[in-house]
Amino acid sequence: MTITVLVVDDQPLVRDGFELILELQPDIRVVGTAADGHAAVAAVARLDPDVVLMDVRMPGLDGIEATRRILAGRPARPAVLILTTFDLDDYVFGALRAGASGFLLKDVQRHELAQAIRVVAAGDALLAPGVTRRLVEAFVARPDRPVVDGRPLGHLTPRERDALELLARGLSNAEIAAALGVGEATAKTHVAHVLMKLGLRDRVQAVIFAYEAGVVRPAG
Repeated sequence: MTITVLVVDDQPLVRDGFELILELQPDIRVVGTAADGHAAVAAVARLDPDVVLMDVRMPGLDGIEATRRILAGRPARPAVLILTTFDLDDYVFGALRAGASGFLLKDVQRHELAQAIRVVAAGDALLAPGVTRRLVEAFVARPDRPVVDGRPLGHLTPRERDALELLARGLSNAEIAAALGVGEATAKTHVAHVLMKLGLRDRVQAVIFAYEAGVVRPAG
């Protein structure tokens, strides 16, 4: 199966670079590029890509609002991968809350870029424990952090709540299974039930929810 990608960035050299790298992959095809958020929203409606590589800071409509508009009323696709640098964490957090499936640093290696696209295209979230968790912790610890909505934790079974806590700490399904003493298929079922019962899009949103709800606490 060929994964179709839309590349969004206001810098032509960045767009061209990512397009050149991705076109070398046998299972990835760049179907279009866009230089700002408005063009990205229009391109998604026209091209229906599987994955959008989305820059954050762009003139006109930024990547956060563009992500929000693209994903509004679209529960499955496209997956949005945010392109950023470490000093743009504030923007990245907003984009994750808007429904993005994860983020990449702009100095990402070629093989990491291609693999990240495959991961989110398959319906998973790009959740690098050492980076995403630190990002979430930093913003949940802020006094002006958003307050969780009315999703009730009481709907989760004890095992599902355990799975949510382990997921929020960055564990994979295999690691969750080992920690709970169950098979990987059972752990995957627990995670799926957590997402379904809490109305969450993917693992990234589950991590954010878990920190905001106090299921896990920021380190330190």
